[in-house]
Amino acid sequence: MLNVRLDDETETQLYMLSQKRGVSKTALVKEALEIYLEKENANKSAYELGKDLFGVAEDGDPEASQNFKQKIKDKLHGKYSH
Repeated sequence: MLNVRLDDETETQLYMLSQKRGVSKTALVKEALEIYLEKENANKSAYELGKDLFGVAEDGDPEASQNFKQKIKDKLHGKYSH
């Protein structure tokens, strides 16, 4: 949960817009944050978006992207060689 403190003018503008649109102030703040975050993420490269995720799977095969064809062949051979 997050609490946000707003100055009086911003609070009034938020209230007026929520009344005009018939939605809660919370809904407006969520919508505004979603739009802002989408815009921020659109300006980042794929590397920047995923850099904190790279290398987090420590138990995987480090050569999985290089030997995946052989792994598939071995698996299919084991399944259908009976």
